[in-house]
Amino acid sequence: MVEGGKVVLGANWLRGAWVGFVTLGLASFFVIIALQYNDPVTVAIVSAIMPVIGILLECLADHRPFTRALAVGLILSVAGGLIAVSGADGEVSFGIGVLAALASVTFYTWGSRETVKAFPDLTPLGRSTITIAGGAIVATIAALADGVLRDEWPDWAAIGWVEFGGLAAFSIGSMAIAQLLWIVSVGRIGIGAASMHMNAVPFYVMLMVFLMGGPWNWAQTVGAAIVVTGAAIAQGLIGGKRT
Repeated sequence: MVEGGKVVLGANWLRGAWVGFVTLGLASFFVIIALQYNDPVTVAIVSAIMPVIGILLECLADHRPFTRALAVGLILSVAGGLIAVSGADGEVSFGIGVLAALASVTFYTWGSRETVKAFPDLTPLGRSTITIAGGAIVATIAALADGVLRDEWPDWAAIGWVEFGGLAAFSIGSMAIAQLLWIVSVGRIGIGAASMHMNAVPFYVMLMVFLMGGPWNWAQTVGAAIVVTGAAIAQGLIGGKRT
């Protein structure tokens, strides 16, 4: 409705379906595998290397120079992310889940950058829509094919209003709105700097839990402060010219 029929019909939906499936479909699939084999803390630790993958993509694909400020920001971001994760409860263990978590982070990082690069003529809203909708179509086809081949289907009787409410909260909030804001961020500051900010997620989660009556965690607070400082240095907001 916002973009208009001409933009919708003229968009490259095949490309959008592929990028969306990799970004949201494969990334989600592998993180579920990771959580089956590993503690959530381990998955969160692996996710903290997202800025490394983002910077590598920018340096290799976009020929971005690896400056001293970028190196300092990257180190602080990863260190802050690890500190923030260390404040969570859980047992760190390594196994096949680590590889799955690494694959998930890689797919999501690549797909986030590709969402911006592959559709330069679309607005952030258009980029988010074509990848989310396209990825949903491919994921649905894959799920139906899996059901036919293995003759295993969801237990629909176990899904009620509570489950649909949770699905709506996740799909509208965590997928639609959050993904749109994320693509806006990637388009403006790049996947490298944007991924650095992702390492402050444990702090945001802790803050929400605190507002609902949970304890305050100083380790995650310090970690988030280090992450934000590192991202600001990498973006040139501290000690250099803003880019």
